[in-house]
Amino acid sequence: MMRSTQLAIALGSVSLALILGALGFQYLAGIPPCEMCHWQRWPHIAAAIVGLGGGLYVRSGFIGEGIARPLAWCTVFLITAGGLLGVYHAGVEWHWWPGPQACTGNAFHFNGGTLDLNARVVQCDIAAWRLFGLSLAGYNAIISLTVAGIGAYFLVRQDRSA
Repeated sequence: MMRSTQLAIALGSVSLALILGALGFQYLAGIPPCEMCHWQRWPHIAAAIVGLGGGLYVRSGFIGEGIARPLAWCTVFLITAGGLLGVYHAGVEWHWWPGPQACTGNAFHFNGGTLDLNARVVQCDIAAWRLFGLSLAGYNAIISLTVAGIGAYFLVRQDRSA
């Protein structure tokens, strides 16, 4: 059975992989993120720090083994939050519900300063990339919620066997 430390490290590693994938799409494929894309990144960054960083601290002995289980649950929660934000963003892209006014519809707002008419406006309700009908937000939702569910399953299973 997977120990809490190993689970926290594995979950944190998945979040790190998702962040690196998003950065790859941004910097290597040239697909700029919208505001809601950034929202999805923050829970995964936190999950990578808590799960991977915290799990490695527990494994090295800097932190006691008793903190591994709360770290794993916190990582599951953070990954779930990132996945739910992905569901919300994908729904905005499919126009199932309205998104934030700051990045949907007519997103041009001039509030002084230098005006760059060549700047690319990235709207949250228009998917910049799709594969098999799903956008990056959709894939984030599926991967994150699946991984969080698997992590929660293993943590609950540990409770039953203890």
